[in-house]
Amino acid sequence: MSETKKTDEAVIPQQASAGEGSADREVLLKVEGLTKHFPIKKGILQRQVGAVKAVDGIDFEVRKGETLGVVGESGCGKSTMGRVITRLQDPTGGRITFEGRDITRLSTAQMRPLRRDIQMIFQDPYGSLNPRHTIGSIVSAPFRLQGVEPEGGVKKEVQRLLELVGLSPEHYNRYPHEFSGGQRQRIGIARALALKPKLVVADEPVSALDVSIQAQVVNLMDDLQQELGLTYVIIAHDLSVVRHVSDRIAVMYLGKIVELADRTSLYESPMHPYTKALMSAVPVPDTKRRGRKSERILLRGDVPSPIAPPSGCRFHTRCWKATEICRTTEPQLVELRPGQRVACHHPENFADQAPHDTVLLSAAKKASELVPDAVVAGGSADKKPAAGAEDAAEEATAAEDAGEATAAEAAGEATAAEAAGEAKAAEAAEASGTETAEASGAEAPEAASGDRTDSRGPADT
Repeated sequence: MSETKKTDEAVIPQQASAGEGSADREVLLKVEGLTKHFPIKKGILQRQVGAVKAVDGIDFEVRKGETLGVVGESGCGKSTMGRVITRLQDPTGGRITFEGRDITRLSTAQMRPLRRDIQMIFQDPYGSLNPRHTIGSIVSAPFRLQGVEPEGGVKKEVQRLLELVGLSPEHYNRYPHEFSGGQRQRIGIARALALKPKLVVADEPVSALDVSIQAQVVNLMDDLQQELGLTYVIIAHDLSVVRHVSDRIAVMYLGKIVELADRTSLYESPMHPYTKALMSAVPVPDTKRRGRKSERILLRGDVPSPIAPPSGCRFHTRCWKATEICRTTEPQLVELRPGQRVACHHPENFADQAPHDTVLLSAAKKASELVPDAVVAGGSADKKPAAGAEDAAEEATAAEDAGEATAAEAAGEATAAEAAGEAKAAEAAEASGTETAEASGAEAPEAASGDRTDSRGPADT
């Protein structure tokens, strides 16, 4: 608790002051329409039969001295995006501009001088260090490769870096297998900061560290940013850490950025339903709230395959607000509030971008649910999805009992074509006096939705 309190007091005021003036700073990195597809080959001739769309068209920019956090589920393309913008992997399409220079198609030899300005902290502390080299050799590698001779010699500078990240200078002659995962991550941080780069892409920098050490490393990275003028792109899954270290935050889902905003707006008033579901999953370590009903939003089903992502909005198969336009039209990342960009037809805490479309998709309704009696004190905005689902269910029951042809419209689950098919079924039911029409009408929305994603997985408990 004391470490967390220190982090709140030390980090937040500095980051807040940096975020307020970030709009006036010069753009260091600009990404436009970035894509990265991994080909899928099959057969003896190795013909391409498909592609894994890890990153599928993202746009953002990073200004000098700020920290951009990137969050999202595992497999959404965060790490791939980090490797592509540092040119460790070649992009499939799009444009990457660093300090006004297009680096999208630079060769390995042309990128070598830029390695002094662009560095990366890798996610796996075990695979990123050569087990045959000593720590001194690993951390001093950037000096050798770039031909830089630091003041006082390479060994003295390496020992200073080791001490800077919380390790002993005596570890200079040791090997990676003699260190724990957290200590190896510190070695990776020391190597990345050796040449004082302008941009550091940190892929899960504190995920391998013990909770008691995370606050120390977060404060260390913040101090180094103030001292060396660093710019960070931090990829993480811990929403609490991202909130403390970031000026702005980008939320990714299935290769797309669905929301991009400053940290205050994102955490206090999320606008994308997926962002709201992520925020509800953050645990609150408060003993006074123990025993209260959960406020977490549970999403049924799994993330769709990046090989064949859903049409339209990629989150519509799991979204409780999805309508027909979400299935057919992809929302653009537009600025709905100053500094807050959202890609959603029906954003939270804001007027609908497509208010005319009220026909809910049955697949989306069954793919997500709210915890019963959840969001007790969350306000009307949190209760709206649950209330809408209950109203739709009551209207659907009334319509089925009356045998009306517009039962699908009252339930909010079918398109105009489905309603027409249900009308024919209702006429057949009136003629035969059986319940065949109701049965066929209940199956019509699922058949007509066209969504091949199996979103009816086991319910989250």
